[in-house]
Amino acid sequence: MNSIQPELEQLFQRYLKAFDQQNIAATQQCYQLPCTLHTPDKVLLIEDDSAFEREFLDIFTVLSQAKITRFIALKASFSELSDNLILACVDWQFIGPNDEVFTDFSAFYHLAFNAGQWQIFNVVSQELNQSVELNTPFDI
Repeated sequence: MNSIQPELEQLFQRYLKAFDQQNIAATQQCYQLPCTLHTPDKVLLIEDDSAFEREFLDIFTVLSQAKITRFIALKASFSELSDNLILACVDWQFIGPNDEVFTDFSAFYHLAFNAGQWQIFNVVSQELNQSVELNTPFDI
């Protein structure tokens, strides 16, 4: 097993738990600021704590209004780009109150090893058909 794999799995498990609990502080611990979030319709530069809180409050509000009950990682893989850079790809499904798929997408996470831990500094979300299989699969 790749030595980075357990650390990455722990990071994404913390990330998933923070999302599930809509815990902005715990979510932010998974990120390095400044960071960027790319969706098919916009790019956000999040430079500081207040901007992070604002954006994730908006995201969590949408998820609450949609009554999302759980998040499923369909598949996840990563490639080491260097000793302190990783590219990860996770295919997500967000499940609604009647067990229906509210949304599904593929997210590409750029991670840096910073202050002794892996942190996300860029996320690019795309249609599920844009998913790629990177070097090493991992579990969330």
